[in-house]
Amino acid sequence: MKGRVCVRKVSLQLMFHLICGTVAECSRVFHAGGARLVLCGRTWEKLEALYDALISVADPSMTYTPKLILLDISDIDCIQDVAREILDCYGCVDVLINNASMKVKGAVQSISLELDKKIMDANYFGPVTLTKAILPNMISRRTGQIVLINSIQGKIGIPFRAAYAASKHAAVGFFDCLRAEMEEFDISVSTVNPTFIYSYHHQPVSGNWEASIWKLFFRKVEYGVHPVEVAEEVLRTVNSKKQEGLGKR
Repeated sequence: MKGRVCVRKVSLQLMFHLICGTVAECSRVFHAGGARLVLCGRTWEKLEALYDALISVADPSMTYTPKLILLDISDIDCIQDVAREILDCYGCVDVLINNASMKVKGAVQSISLELDKKIMDANYFGPVTLTKAILPNMISRRTGQIVLINSIQGKIGIPFRAAYAASKHAAVGFFDCLRAEMEEFDISVSTVNPTFIYSYHHQPVSGNWEASIWKLFFRKVEYGVHPVEVAEEVLRTVNSKKQEGLGKR
């Protein structure tokens, strides 16, 4: 029987450079749980690879076929149109998971203002714009959940991560305020702030991506939080509707 996850329809927002890690794991967890996924990403090739990976291990009698939509979260002007396309898939979004992110490392004086703005577009204005576009649908139904997969650097600042940490701090501030505002509409807002996330890119394996990614699920890692752990924390956060999760060991 389908619908084993507590939500019926889930919109997972993902960006191409995260598709082999946290997003792939979150997609796997929710897809296996019977959620209806709308997967959004920047490149069609990577979206199709994720789609094929999900379908290859899924029981079609227990899962729904994911829907794919192109979205560059840093292209603020296109987000309203994409949001309408997302809503057209099922008529509503029960859970919106904001997971896109762009990273930069360097001394403050070496990072251009242009790059600072790009980081803010991807990590702050993009998720905020998409959330605002989906929010009226949730408010009209007086139900829904918004999850931000952020970073521990939204809580603390470390050297050579100023632009990234600033964008993550801004996102936490926005979604904390949104949580208070949405309480009257029975819409929950949650943030997950993991520490360093281990990337599959660190130790690539031979063979095509969709065949190899699943072999890494239970691989022991030497450092960082495994994407599996983050995905499980996201699932717990959705099921419990708790305000904040750390996604750490």
